[in-house]
Amino acid sequence: MEKFTTLTGIAAPLPLRNIDTDMIIPKQFLKTIKRTGLGKSLFYEMRYDQSGKENPDFVLNKPAYRNAEILVTGENFGCGSSREHAPWALLDFGIRCVIAPDFADIFYNNCFQNGILPIKLDQSDVDKLMDDASRGANATITVDLDAQEIRGPDGGCIRFDIDPFRKHCLLNGLDNIGLTLEKADVIAGYEAKAKAEHPWL
Repeated sequence: MEKFTTLTGIAAPLPLRNIDTDMIIPKQFLKTIKRTGLGKSLFYEMRYDQSGKENPDFVLNKPAYRNAEILVTGENFGCGSSREHAPWALLDFGIRCVIAPDFADIFYNNCFQNGILPIKLDQSDVDKLMDDASRGANATITVDLDAQEIRGPDGGCIRFDIDPFRKHCLLNGLDNIGLTLEKADVIAGYEAKAKAEHPWL
């Protein structure tokens, strides 16, 4: 998993509440078990019309936001079914950080397992960042995980909270497999001892 340390990028404003995982990546795109290739279908029903042409009014189709790496959105983001394809699609598009007043629990946890930083902020702070994001590509936002700060284009700074263990995992690029491999020497030692003591197993 890619480490998350400091991210400076374009923030896209998506001021909608209760965006569920089917809106993030519709069910017809869940046939794959690959984590790549889903970015083109992110927010499919909002990004495209019935003929498959881009909706020019959708934020990620606008030239200023095509390379957005941060998403500023409304409360209860990621609600609905517990599909891990939702963070996969965001990551494949290029979104590494989602900022909202709150998230659905399963989606929130899945983000950390895929190298995405979900940040919970008070609505007033989200509103400030939404305003910054509405300025387009001329206004970038910096997210500093180590300092737990979001710095806006005008020099403003917003602090955010994060669980220390999750912070450690993101800073070091550790998902559950990575955490296990950190103990590889201990595991190998245990296996060698067990084999010596119980060779018939």
